[in-house]
Order: sequence, then C-alpha cells, then structure tokens
Amino acid sequence: QVQLVESGGGFVQAGGSLRLSCVASGSTSSINRMSWYRQGPGKQRELVALISTIGLTTYADSVKGRFTISRDNAKNTVWLQMNRLKVEDTAVYYCKAGREGSSRYDYWGQGTQVTVAS
Repeated sequence: QVQLVESGGGFVQAGGSLRLSCVASGSTSSINRMSWYRQGPGKQRELVALISTIGLTTYADSVKGRFTISRDNAKNTVWLQMNRLKVEDTAVYYCKAGREGSSRYDYWGQGTQVTVAS
C-alpha cells in the first residue's frame, strides 16, 4: 500500500503563485510515476502534470508554461509549482502515484484545495 499526502493549497489572487507538495509513504518501491490532477466544481477530473522516475514531464495545455512538476525520489516527494494563477485554476488538486504499464498500482491522495480569486 502507498499513502499520499498533499499540502500547500490555499487562497491566492489571480497572477499569484502556490507550491503544492505530495509526500508518499508505504510501499513506495511499487510506484515509478507521479502526477497531479485537479477537479473544479462541477467539472471532470483532469490531468495537470506528470513526471516519470527519471524526470520526463508532461503538462496539460491549459497550464503549460505556468506550472512546473518536479520530484525528489530520495525524499519520496513531488511538487507542483504554480505561477501566474488564473481563476479557472480553482480546483481540488490531487496527487497520484502509479506504475507505468499497470493501473493496479494507482494511488491517490486526499486532495488539497486551491482557490484563485479575481
């Protein structure tokens, strides 16, 4: 089992920045890919950013150039640096851990709220 705990969410004015953190614990050797998802009110959950064990990254078009995902494998931690935030970025942000090639090893954090005010 893997447990994920997110932190760093909060309230921010449009144009501001936040840095989210996700710490993994438990059987972390079973996972090799980390990602951030978000779900706004009345919206579907969407992939925001993904990072492989070796640091290859993928971003949603809506956040490309504004958000940066990074990780420290030794600390079992992944971050999401969010800059130039927009009102439409308001959502609950979830950390997800997985293993490439198998959904059997998907784990989710409890989520952290990000609210961007105009």
